[in-house]
Amino acid sequence: MKLRTLTLGLLSASALAFAAHAESITIATVNNGDMVRMQKLTDDFTKANPDIQLNWVTLEENVLRERVTTDIATKGGQYDVMTIGTYEVPIWAKQSWLLPLDKLGDDYDVKDIIPAIAGGLSVDGKLYAAPFYGESSFVMYRKDLMEKAGLKMPDAPTWDFIKQAADKMTDRANGVNGVCLRGKAGWGENMAFLTAMSNSFGARWFDENWKPQFDQPEWKKTLQFYVDLMKADGPEGASSNGFNENLALFQQGKCGMWIDATVAASFVSDPKASKVADKVGYALAPDTGLGKRGNWLWAWSLAVPAGTKKADAAEKFVSWATSKHYAELVASKEGWANVPPGTRSSLYANPEYQKAAPFAKMTLDSINAADPTHPTVKPVPYVGVQFVAIPEFQGLGTTVGQLFSAALAGQSSVDDALKQAQDAATAAMTEGGYIK
Repeated sequence: MKLRTLTLGLLSASALAFAAHAESITIATVNNGDMVRMQKLTDDFTKANPDIQLNWVTLEENVLRERVTTDIATKGGQYDVMTIGTYEVPIWAKQSWLLPLDKLGDDYDVKDIIPAIAGGLSVDGKLYAAPFYGESSFVMYRKDLMEKAGLKMPDAPTWDFIKQAADKMTDRANGVNGVCLRGKAGWGENMAFLTAMSNSFGARWFDENWKPQFDQPEWKKTLQFYVDLMKADGPEGASSNGFNENLALFQQGKCGMWIDATVAASFVSDPKASKVADKVGYALAPDTGLGKRGNWLWAWSLAVPAGTKKADAAEKFVSWATSKHYAELVASKEGWANVPPGTRSSLYANPEYQKAAPFAKMTLDSINAADPTHPTVKPVPYVGVQFVAIPEFQGLGTTVGQLFSAALAGQSSVDDALKQAQDAATAAMTEGGYIK
């Protein structure tokens, strides 16, 4: 008995000694479903890399953006891996804030990343962030409610059709809203949706000389249509709803249609999480006939900040989380439909995925339809579909998002919100030296 106790004691001491020498990396990530799932599967990583311990900081989208931006700009060194998006990567890489990912491993297969996604995460041919999932946006709708309304959703609907369908599907007495759209203020929340929507209405943030365009009729049409649609057919308190809030509403059967990220498809069609899983259809984001649809292009990606002292361990984790192996791991645990979408061409060529994910083709078509270099109907001096790829956009986009969220909440008129947006954008562009 004493020998057994002594042996256990030695083992325990050995384990403690090993743990003391293990390298600990801190990962900042967003509280979206795919990232939450990843945290539950990290035993697979730590078994293969017992010398690396993982610490998680999981934050709501707007808070995450603020924290990682502050940390990397001040060289705070809090995080070894950051979850960032297509907006930040080229800007931060050019400022030497990110390390190039050149040690992802021989079997990683960088060329398998969908070109539209890889292009947004690369500078001068070097990958600075690895996509965890990629997305565009599209229409998710209740087929049963569409049929009840006597309508058939086209593969490529117009905004007028969306309004017509929403009016017919709204049944507030039974808790059904015709449409759920983002209203929560934030450059990556309501402004991701509204900027993509505005592209389809012929609007743009700036003209070729960086003059703000919120005083033009195209933006008035966009914002007025959105506010009127949401007042007539949207949920109560919509100005507080972002991606996660609308996902919950749709899964509970409280939305006839939801226009949002393609990544949501696996969650709304999951019978374990969604009451309407067997009733969901998909269509391309709407247009107004001007040649641009209201869909965006984004990738939540993992990057290694230049300030980390644990770059090798951090890149090992990034490689694992964005690999083909990880996709197969998710498929084995959760089914192919729940594999993080939108990053690898091989996934969309996989017959098992095609069979399990009825939304696969529409997702890929939506991603490929987005053109960051020509996002609008009229010429613009910037790239980015639902954002403007300049450093000033993060602050300006959030300011405009707050103004538009207030208009949705009825705290200001559409005209007042647009005037204040024009003034704020003009001040920011003048201060930044864009307007001479």
